Amino acid sequence: MIATTIRTCFPLAAAAVADKAEEINKLNVFPVPDGDTGTNMSLTLNSVVKELAALPEGADMAAVASAVTHGSLMGARGNSGVITSQILRGLTEGFAEAGDPTSSATIAAAFRRAVKVAFQAVRKPVEGTILTVLRDISTKADQCEKERLSVEETLDALVVEAYQSVARTPDLLPVLKENGVVDSGAFGFSIFIENFVAAALGRKTEGAHVATTFETGDNAKADALSRVRIEANDDWEGSDYRYCNEFLFKAEKPFDADEALKYLATLGDCELVVGAYPDFKVHVHSNEPNRVLAYMLQFGQIYEVFIHNMDMESRERTEKIHADEEAAAEAEAQADVEPKELGFVAVAAGSGQAEILRSLGVDVVVSGGQTMNPSTADLLKAVEQVNARSVVIMPNNGNIRMAAEAAADACDDKRVVVLPTRSVPQAFSALFCVMPDSELDDVIDEMREAIEAVRDGEVTHAVRDSSAADGTPIHAGDVMGIIDDAIEVVGSDVADVTLECVRRVQEDEEGDSMTILAGADLSDDAFEDLVASIEEAFPDLEVDAHRGEQPLYPVVFSIE
Repeated sequence: MIATTIRTCFPLAAAAVADKAEEINKLNVFPVPDGDTGTNMSLTLNSVVKELAALPEGADMAAVASAVTHGSLMGARGNSGVITSQILRGLTEGFAEAGDPTSSATIAAAFRRAVKVAFQAVRKPVEGTILTVLRDISTKADQCEKERLSVEETLDALVVEAYQSVARTPDLLPVLKENGVVDSGAFGFSIFIENFVAAALGRKTEGAHVATTFETGDNAKADALSRVRIEANDDWEGSDYRYCNEFLFKAEKPFDADEALKYLATLGDCELVVGAYPDFKVHVHSNEPNRVLAYMLQFGQIYEVFIHNMDMESRERTEKIHADEEAAAEAEAQADVEPKELGFVAVAAGSGQAEILRSLGVDVVVSGGQTMNPSTADLLKAVEQVNARSVVIMPNNGNIRMAAEAAADACDDKRVVVLPTRSVPQAFSALFCVMPDSELDDVIDEMREAIEAVRDGEVTHAVRDSSAADGTPIHAGDVMGIIDDAIEVVGSDVADVTLECVRRVQEDEEGDSMTILAGADLSDDAFEDLVASIEEAFPDLEVDAHRGEQPLYPVVFSIE
């Protein structure tokens, strides 16, 4: 029975950790604030899910234990993942030895085995981490066994103890208290336990916690979370060691794992060598990955090598936290502001384009363009940031229109319309139609008419051989002039191609005004010369020139 329970519940618990991975990452400050604990635990658990799925129907507990042990070892990532793999190994070995039926006694036995295996794997256990929480859960399981509690009562008690133990971690590990967080690995493990128990007892998680039969259980997770006020580590000076080194190792002959650990300790810290002959997982923080690998190569083969720069990861974590803080502050500031009738989201590929769009009333500019299309999620997030009852999305590129429409369909708390702009200059023209305090129904038709009156063009370099609309051959490196999404002009000079594009547009239907944006690769001098040439060749055309700073496209223009 326990084998079936593990196969059924493990994937659900693993999915819960995956859902919370980013939240767990932000808590990560020990042993270094590299922000990867949640990711590493999730990868470790998902490796087990795959091994369990590959088992034949009716596999016994011994087979399940083997799959969990092998899957977690092979998939273990980072310090937290390797320790988690040893906890899982101990638990499943304990259940295999205790046998069915499941009782408070078999649960207690399994956790005792987990404590033994996990603590043996870590040479220098630190209080206030996942190991402390594991030991506290095991102690509670022993108490439940003595009191002869039912399986349900025992499991409920263990969930409560897990979160209560997590809440105590800042009192045991000073770096947690200094940073205002609970231990990330301990928190991740508690999420796994909570959701495994919920699945085993046929319950559904409701928001922040699983309802338990214990009154204290209702507040255990909330108490743990109340100890959290995630802060960035701007003043973190770094660990003594920069690189997190981890890899799988297949021994070709018996070797002394304890001696290997002692040697790895001379090269760094957080050293782990876990597994059983011939398969092992090695983990160590060190400034000399080459020496770590060279040493282990004496005894066998290494594979699936991961070397992470923890300094860089720590900076990335800090940047994410600052970004979240800024977003939260902006959301809080907007919370008390009455929403306006109409807001705008637009896509732009350059800083100059974005600046102009904002000056014309765009609330949120999403970075993107021809070569870096934003996703539906990116656009939906932008729409949600706009404090307005209705929002117009301007994709400014035909390739982005479908993602914009999907974002509009996915938004259910405000009206969203996609204005099918092909270029940023089209968006400029559309925005000029909008009067202050306009409502969506009053301006959308005018905005559509405005973009239909705009002819747009782009000048760029070919990256491969092709042909123009009229069949003219195009070679890699040639300058291409694109008018209304069709390659119309081919040449070797940006200025010449731009002038020819303008001439063709004017011949088709003469316009009165032109907006032209200089790309990041077009110098100020070259841009000034180009604008002067256009004004000389077309004296009746009013030219409005700006720095767009878009990549890859030296010139973007529109005529109306």
